[in-house]
Amino acid sequence: MLMVPAAADLAYDNIDWQTFVLAAFMTLFIGGLLILGTWNSEGAGLVLRQAFLVVILGWVLVTLFGAIPFLGMGIGLTDAVFESMSGLTTTGSTVLTGLDHLPPGILLWRAMLQWIGGIGIITVAALILPLLRVGGMQLFKIESSGSPEDKAASTTRLLILLLSVYMALTVLCTGTYFMLGMDMFDAVAHAMTTVSTGGYSTHDASFGYFKNWWLHWAATFFMICGAIPFLLYVRATLGNWRDLFRDSQVRAFLGFLAFSTLGMTAWLYGQGGFGLLEALTLTSFNITSLVTTTGYATADYTAWGPGAVGMFLMLMFVGGCSGSTSGAIKIYRYQVLWLFVRAHVKRLSSPNRVIPLNYNGRRMEAEVPTSILAFLAVFIATIGIFTVLLALCGLDMVTAYSASLTAITNVGPGIGAIIGPSGTFQPLPDSAKWLLTSAMLAGRLEILVLLVVFDRDFWHG
Repeated sequence: MLMVPAAADLAYDNIDWQTFVLAAFMTLFIGGLLILGTWNSEGAGLVLRQAFLVVILGWVLVTLFGAIPFLGMGIGLTDAVFESMSGLTTTGSTVLTGLDHLPPGILLWRAMLQWIGGIGIITVAALILPLLRVGGMQLFKIESSGSPEDKAASTTRLLILLLSVYMALTVLCTGTYFMLGMDMFDAVAHAMTTVSTGGYSTHDASFGYFKNWWLHWAATFFMICGAIPFLLYVRATLGNWRDLFRDSQVRAFLGFLAFSTLGMTAWLYGQGGFGLLEALTLTSFNITSLVTTTGYATADYTAWGPGAVGMFLMLMFVGGCSGSTSGAIKIYRYQVLWLFVRAHVKRLSSPNRVIPLNYNGRRMEAEVPTSILAFLAVFIATIGIFTVLLALCGLDMVTAYSASLTAITNVGPGIGAIIGPSGTFQPLPDSAKWLLTSAMLAGRLEILVLLVVFDRDFWHG
């Protein structure tokens, strides 16, 4: 993958291609040593503790290798790791400025980091987190039977199908952007960061650089596509198209987007200064960007007034569907929480009443609501802890809170003059950037995955 931006720089006669080639050989050399050092002709099986460590350390290791090209540009270690982690977790927060004047290779590499992270997230969410029973993800466990060889073949086939759908969506998005007026370089880069719901752009003005409203609507559509469970796309390619529209999570996600967009459009139009179509285009794009945790911006929505700021802060908590590339809490947890609370309220008046909980037409295991409540408690507590730590680094409370929230939810831009839609994370102290780097990883791995390794029993079990 590192050779692709190297080729881009070479094509544009930019000397930075040497950095990418060096990084590629370093990665190849160390990766080869790891393979040779752990080779087992009988195959490798992972126990539960190893699976947790593979997910965490794999993400950290790839982030460090992904930071090498930034170091080659003369960027400091802190900023390089921050930018790489933000890319691979598809957060989209950036410390780089002057994007319009950066070499093509590094712009392409930023987009590729998010594209790589996107397929990594889909794989982890579809195949690993359900087995680890993290935050209610056991709802989406894929049942398999047969011999270990059959299961391995089935998993390999599923991975190929997921990657094929992911690549097909990226190609379709690229072609759409190109036909609507982007040059091919921008179309490729933005397609990778749209489908991965990452939000890195090749321009300082983000997606607002493009004034064509058709492009904004196209991006809105593909951001929604990136936030829908990719397993449903796989089923659709196998002939089960109805599953895509029957899924409770997808219907709730699309309904919430429509309700939020129409409500904000009416409010913005009522404030004056915007035509109805302009207000609809602005709100649909920016709300979709925040809910799907993409992080693109076509306008500084913090200038729309306190009501809009409050609305967008709330939207950061939502997220897309499970098994997609988006982050945050995700729609299915709100649905299960609603079912659980409703059943609890009914039992208050009828203590002996038995109320079965069903989700998506299937009976939920008893531990699912408890798992989701534990996740939500840890999620909120983590935001609070990082907010306090960032405030101790010297950040004002608005910046500290929104930076913590946007990092853990993997949204990208925060609120305020420094890290808002028109700002960057560059002015923050290094200590704050390292904290946010940790927060991005914690949010991407659903927090509990990272928390498990701090449990003493994990190492002695």
